[in-house]
Amino acid sequence: MSKLDNRAYYDDFAGWYERERHLPYHRMLDDLEVEAVERYGRDRDVLEVGCGTGLILDRVARFARSARGIDLSGGMLAKAAQRGLSVAQASATELPIATASVDVAYSFKVLAHIPDIQGAMREMARVVRPGGWVLAEFYNARSIRRLVKAIKPPSAVSEQTNDEHVYTRYDDARAIASYLPPELEWVTSRGIRVITPAAAVLKVPVVGAAVRWAEHRLADLPGARNVGGFLVAVCRRR
Repeated sequence: MSKLDNRAYYDDFAGWYERERHLPYHRMLDDLEVEAVERYGRDRDVLEVGCGTGLILDRVARFARSARGIDLSGGMLAKAAQRGLSVAQASATELPIATASVDVAYSFKVLAHIPDIQGAMREMARVVRPGGWVLAEFYNARSIRRLVKAIKPPSAVSEQTNDEHVYTRYDDARAIASYLPPELEWVTSRGIRVITPAAAVLKVPVVGAAVRWAEHRLADLPGARNVGGFLVAVCRRR
């Protein structure tokens, strides 16, 4: 299947991007990611790399001292700007941000789609102040989600496009460690979607509530977090 370049893919996706973000599965993922940012970014200067339509950035802006976002897609950014957010169009591998100017740089569900992942990690490290944090989320190669993705049909993201039209990479912990520049120290991790086999489970009364409860408690546990469908590497800038 032919791939689209990332800008074209996400511009096409922009119209449908928020259609399901109100559903229990996506709300759970967003909550787990926002919790991670708040842990390190409350009352600090933060940057979201790949902010999309600003759904996460909008929540982060409520507790951060300052919150900025960049994204490659003009279609996505138009919606973020409508939310009154501070955003700019740029590539993750060429951030228009001054060196050592933020306390936290984070990226969710974006880095897996960037071929030059080492370049993106160098840029995130560059813009963070010494002692600050980089929260980098990867698609975990050793997870239930990876198995499900391997057997399920593609998911549509527009009338013309599905999620197999974009470059996607799955990584294990060893690969992730190899992407980090020397100035980043991988301190801990957060696992997101540790036990959820399919999004539909979250819609089931009682069962869905139990799964959400478990996901929040497993996210930071050693062992469990390492099998999350999304693995967030929490790195300190030396």
